[in-house]
Amino acid sequence: MTARILVVDDIPANVRLLEAKLTAEYFEVLTANDGFSALEAAQAQAPDLILLDVMMPGMDGFEVARRLKTDIKTRHIPIVMITALTDTADRVRGLEAGADDFLSKPVNDIALFARVRSLTRLKVMMDELRVRHATTGQLDITDEAPLDTEDDARNGRILLVESEELLAEKLTEYLSAAGHDIFRTTGAAEALERSREQDMDLIIVSLHLAGEDGLRLCSQYRSQEETRHVPILLILDEGDLEQLAKGLDLGVTDYLIRPIDQNELLARTRTQIRRRRYHDKLHEMLAKSVSLAYTDPLTGIYNRRYMNAHLDRKIMEISDTQKPVSVLIFDIDHFKRVNDTYGHAAGDEVLKTVAERVGDSIRDFDLLARYGGEEFVVIMPSTPPDPAAMVAERLRLRLAAQPFEISGSDQALPITASLGVATTTDPTETSQNLLGRADAALYAAKDAGRNRVRSADAPEDGEASAEPMNAVAGG
Repeated sequence: MTARILVVDDIPANVRLLEAKLTAEYFEVLTANDGFSALEAAQAQAPDLILLDVMMPGMDGFEVARRLKTDIKTRHIPIVMITALTDTADRVRGLEAGADDFLSKPVNDIALFARVRSLTRLKVMMDELRVRHATTGQLDITDEAPLDTEDDARNGRILLVESEELLAEKLTEYLSAAGHDIFRTTGAAEALERSREQDMDLIIVSLHLAGEDGLRLCSQYRSQEETRHVPILLILDEGDLEQLAKGLDLGVTDYLIRPIDQNELLARTRTQIRRRRYHDKLHEMLAKSVSLAYTDPLTGIYNRRYMNAHLDRKIMEISDTQKPVSVLIFDIDHFKRVNDTYGHAAGDEVLKTVAERVGDSIRDFDLLARYGGEEFVVIMPSTPPDPAAMVAERLRLRLAAQPFEISGSDQALPITASLGVATTTDPTETSQNLLGRADAALYAAKDAGRNRVRSADAPEDGEASAEPMNAVAGG
């Protein structure tokens, strides 16, 4: 995914070097040459991440970070400090000011790109939760529940997965003294089982577990429903840079390099526990505010009313983010024949299964809604036309791959769908017009024989294979 990065440094050569590296990886780059202009750019341009030099005249990076984190509009922007300072006390000072990470000069490209991608993914997810809460018409909780309250970082439940006895004892001592509850395991199987049984605020995993792969355990945590959003702090050695990059791509949230400094451990732990509890708070308040007025009673997904309000907001955001919004409309092929042949109860089962399959196949920050009857809509923020068409093709294949089981029938029903996609980069385009273009692409897919994808923005791309011969027939 692409992102908008603000590079802040008072030395032009440093700015040009980072700008060239990031642009080559297809990031959009903004620049500022001092702390004051950085604060203005963060307010006006809404970057997804800030790469912030520490040693600057007038206002150093520590003060810039503090000001960003106390401002409602900018406090959720991740900050990576870039510095020649190597003292642990300076890292701790930066973390306490609100930085998410430190990179040392000269910046290693592997570490840079891995950290940028990891933090921007996290920000997109958190932004989407805030937007969904605001879409319900409730007060934006970012005004009521700042991320950086100390109360939200106390008494954490921490799972420590470490096979080295001396290090495990030292970490347990440090964290327990800070008031956290520590649950220690030495192996992956036990660690996975413990995390299923108990909710954790943070999981600390050693890269080098005795006879086991710490990164594999991290990937299992990200695929396990109970731990998908629990922060993971990885412990590794100085020479493990390539493994760190893989870990960040897998979903590791933060890391510590041995030897472990007590103050840095506690600072990073506080940040991750606050973030976890803030994420939970957003989810809880969203669940409370999204009433039956915003959900479809049959499938449990969002209804057309909520979808329209959400899409309006996402299109309006384009003026700030400069990122495209794509919509996908799909229609179950020959659905009337399912109802006529097997009854409306069978049709309801098909609709519910369709919603489940699609919901499991899209990103956390995409939105699935029932548009009406057998039509569904997926809203995909920050998604250009080609990736949107690829998502549509993947969903088409997912629906067609496995016949649908119907209660009371020995025959599984082969179900397919026709899909239309449209994308906008224009904040003045109405949601009705964008949906209308996607709907026209959907009908083009139907006219071409059904079980196909058509894109309003790239009609020559996205053609799917022909409809299976044994699909349910009918109009």
